[in-house]
Amino acid sequence: MEPVRTCVGCRARAARSSLLRIVARDGALVIDEKAVLPGRGAWVHDTDKCVSTALQRRAFGRALRVSTPLDTAELDARTTRESLQRNG
Repeated sequence: MEPVRTCVGCRARAARSSLLRIVARDGALVIDEKAVLPGRGAWVHDTDKCVSTALQRRAFGRALRVSTPLDTAELDARTTRESLQRNG
């Protein structure tokens, strides 16, 4: 039986393999592709909708238990790049 996690964007439960793990490293959100980085992780569907919803709701800070603002540049770049690939 595969582990189940909750997406911080849409709050839906899904298999761990279908979600992307995000961790806070040095004040920035970092994508943990292999889910092996140390520390608390937040799980989100790898879709623009879920990532943008989580960013708007400031869900990453709560899930990661970080009180300082987090740099979202890596996530923003990934969602922008994927949007361009789909639309262009």
